Amino acid sequence: MDSLRYWVTEMHVDGFRFDLASALARSMHDVDRLSAFFDVVHQDPVVSNVKLIAEPWDVGPGGYQVGNFPPPWTEWNGKYRDTVRDVWSGAHVGVRDLAYRLTGSSDLYRSDGRRPFASINFVTAHDGFSMADLVTYEQKRNEANGEDNRDGESHNRNWNCGVEGPSDDPRIVELRARQVRNHLATLLLSTGVPMLTAGDELGRTQQGNNNAYCQDSELSWIDWKALDDDLFAFVARLIRLRRSSPVLRQEAFFEGHEIPGTGGTRDLAWFAPDGGQLSTGDWFDTGLQTLGMYLDGRGIRHRDEAGRRMVDDSYLVQLHAGPDPLTVQLPGPPWADGYELVVSTEYPTGEPPSRTVVAPGPVELPGRCVWLLRILRRP
Repeated sequence: MDSLRYWVTEMHVDGFRFDLASALARSMHDVDRLSAFFDVVHQDPVVSNVKLIAEPWDVGPGGYQVGNFPPPWTEWNGKYRDTVRDVWSGAHVGVRDLAYRLTGSSDLYRSDGRRPFASINFVTAHDGFSMADLVTYEQKRNEANGEDNRDGESHNRNWNCGVEGPSDDPRIVELRARQVRNHLATLLLSTGVPMLTAGDELGRTQQGNNNAYCQDSELSWIDWKALDDDLFAFVARLIRLRRSSPVLRQEAFFEGHEIPGTGGTRDLAWFAPDGGQLSTGDWFDTGLQTLGMYLDGRGIRHRDEAGRRMVDDSYLVQLHAGPDPLTVQLPGPPWADGYELVVSTEYPTGEPPSRTVVAPGPVELPGRCVWLLRILRRP
């Protein structure tokens, strides 16, 4: 505690990320969320007021504690990583868990009074595959680490797009680039705090090594000259949108309640491919690979720094993880009078080549794609 206080008061550190943080909560052998360390942190007037991020697992029995750390802790959300990887790798897991992850993981963080920013959302980290490698390799290539390829995670919930390792096939190259954009679009359009691993925005590869802790070489370095210009522009575009759109970074969990004066829209609504709101059966359909998420900018619950009510554009996010194009029905009034396509992962930079406005009704989604549609309303 003395060291933590020194780093905050004298070195002006903004906060801490605790590696294998469940180990801090062990009393003898068991993990105890009310352990003495958490009590001391909670009561400390200095340390309790900086960013506290837990890696909420360790290597011991019962160490996986995602969602179980007390306020004011935030957590690396391992369930977010696993769900998003499953969805885009083609696993038939349905959309129920995905909906929780897209909206801040209220199932993990709401019951103890925490808010969406308790969820540190991520798809990749310093451990594991880089984003480029996540869609290029299914098998780790860790021979250079000197442990006979035994080290590193073997179950990575990913897909190599049909070919293991680098490929010159233009179709494979394009599909991998789109899959990277799908992962990043999902991350940057999710409520919570997005964590982007340095180098993923450049297209960095570790040549299939998913445990490069012992490498001080080209495997682990970032080559700033090896820049994927389109990918960099795509990430920058999504970050600009997120920063300028408070509806995409909510500070309170959604309620799903009707918004007065809107004709029946809600702050959050979920749509099936047929244009209807998802039914109970849809939520448990493991074969469903398409989800529409409606966010109403008139239903933001937090206020700006001056205490004023915030109003933003409204959006419909369409996520389609299926391999083939799919015709979906875009809902009409009161949800929308029309839509403008703002981001589509089918394009290298995410930007449509020209302004694209579509009316409510049928529209074809490309296979394996994310669309961000801005809601248009008549005056």
